[in-house]
Amino acid sequence: MLEVRSGPLRVSLCEKTLRLFVEADGEPWRWADAYAPTLVCREGSLPFASARHVEHVPFRTGVGRGIESRYEGFQAAGRAVPYAFATRIWIEEASGCLYCEWIPLCEQGLTVERVLWPGPMAFDQGRRDWYTLLTVGQGLLVPNDWPEALGRMPFDGFFGTAGAYMPWFAQVRGRAGYLALCETPCNAGWQAEHPAGGPYTHVGVRFEPSLGRMRERRTMRYAFFRDCDYNDLCKTYRAFARERGLLCTLSQKAAKTPRVDALIGCSFVHVGVKRHIHPLSDFYDRHHPARNDSLTSFARRAEEVDRLHALGAGRLYLHLDGWAQPGYDNQHPDALPACAEAGGWAGMRALADRLHAHGDLFGIHDQYRDYYRSAPSFDEEYACRLPDGSIPEHSRWAGGPQSYLCATQALFYVRRNFSRIRDNGVALDGAYLDVFTCNEGDECANPRHRMSRQDCYAYRLRCFEWLHAHGILPSSEEVADWSMPSLVFCHYAPYDFMLRKPGSPRYGLPVPLFNLVYHDCVITPWMMEKTEREDLMLYALLNGGAPYLIREGAYPNTDGAFGAQAQEDNTAGAERLRRDIARCAVVAALHERVAKCEMTRHMLLDADGTRQQSVFSNGTTVTVDFAAGTYDIRPGENTAR
Repeated sequence: MLEVRSGPLRVSLCEKTLRLFVEADGEPWRWADAYAPTLVCREGSLPFASARHVEHVPFRTGVGRGIESRYEGFQAAGRAVPYAFATRIWIEEASGCLYCEWIPLCEQGLTVERVLWPGPMAFDQGRRDWYTLLTVGQGLLVPNDWPEALGRMPFDGFFGTAGAYMPWFAQVRGRAGYLALCETPCNAGWQAEHPAGGPYTHVGVRFEPSLGRMRERRTMRYAFFRDCDYNDLCKTYRAFARERGLLCTLSQKAAKTPRVDALIGCSFVHVGVKRHIHPLSDFYDRHHPARNDSLTSFARRAEEVDRLHALGAGRLYLHLDGWAQPGYDNQHPDALPACAEAGGWAGMRALADRLHAHGDLFGIHDQYRDYYRSAPSFDEEYACRLPDGSIPEHSRWAGGPQSYLCATQALFYVRRNFSRIRDNGVALDGAYLDVFTCNEGDECANPRHRMSRQDCYAYRLRCFEWLHAHGILPSSEEVADWSMPSLVFCHYAPYDFMLRKPGSPRYGLPVPLFNLVYHDCVITPWMMEKTEREDLMLYALLNGGAPYLIREGAYPNTDGAFGAQAQEDNTAGAERLRRDIARCAVVAALHERVAKCEMTRHMLLDADGTRQQSVFSNGTTVTVDFAAGTYDIRPGENTAR
């Protein structure tokens, strides 16, 4: 057993099993007994221990001490291959954190698809106060005795996607815990196992290639705590985000783009203009062809805005889908001009002017990732290309056959399209660049515009910053902490269960991990549906978010849209709208108070999460009871915006 110590932290490496044992302030942690460090390769899975030559060397630097291990002499298909790598396990003296680094040395002879290292902790007692924190969606807390098995997660837990808004996970047993933070998240993700009823939850990390090779060092950082809960772990990550320049608050963004302040306290209205489903789209209805097309004019949408205000609505933000001639999710990035049959540029201008006359804000849906073959400017030369030369394609969305636009090109199209919108007199307040903060970063192996995932995120940020520079508030589908320096608002940042069919099993307790880190950095609209089972308005209040007054789903049974929310002109429709407006007014008023406030604490007031409470930095406290369908809002001493 090799050992390294620094302060209260002692780390031991078993030379036989290659598993770690950690003692932090007297609290023991160890990797799970069934875990074996492994390379998953195209040629097969190779345990680290299968290397013919393994060498462990203690080292010390000016900032810490640790153990470096070198692995070489692997065999694949009965032949020796030169592939070699090293690991470094070391303790940083200044922070007391443990670092685990995987470093490729020679990448010949194997095609590595995943590196399963470092390993999951043994976490095997079926107790409610032993829990795992996963950053899927807004956040998930999985007690070790949770009755449901952990199901499939979006993007398989890939960091920077809907499967992991933030690149960390954590576990707490009683009051002792650890935070596992990925410092190289662009090609990594978490993976976890929790069987129905427990008694264990195992969570670890995987590292994946970039452009076909591992290329560079991959790093996990572990912070250990003797006395903590999930609030403490979120605040630890918030401090890290601040150090990395990720924590940019709404106050800072408002200083750059003052229109941020006008968005606070708005109710969100999400509607569309033109819908056209390509015959090759997965959504095309061959049995009812007439259902593949629909149209609502700009003038009609303006009348609906007038009606909402006549019924008592406060300030609105109108998000408009399908405003361009091809229709929603069609012919991107060439979705111009404004839809002629809906009123053209004149009709779109008139809608924007009507909104502004009411004091409302206006924004549009746009898309610079899905690259449709029907787009007039489509050219395979600018589609993302894999290292083997192939181009990923599918036909799921409305526009039919598509690939993915290399993000090196995105800003050029953003500048072209939004300049043309401006030149046609349409004054935009916001713009939604679809999927940028929901889907993983793309890679492109085309040598004329080669791009890694890390590059891709930087190019997406450039698009957001261009909007800022022109007074337009940038938005995208969900949230990811790489986007926090620029993103002002999103379509939603829901708990994972909200995107599954109502009544589906829940994989744990919903907790606002993202908002405990970033609440004061981004405006999040929340679903407001009320059913016999649950009132989603309570989550909007608990999270200090903005309300959705109307949310028409772009596709049926997708993205949490499991029922049509059509606007009815009859008396019953007016009464329903009045009720919804009144509910939104409560949420919007709270948002006015706390939008720029840090969420300082969240509490589960009972074991099953039926009663929850959140506290904001101005002292405002929100308590909700999901079983009773009630809420209590207590303002703090300083509730000014």
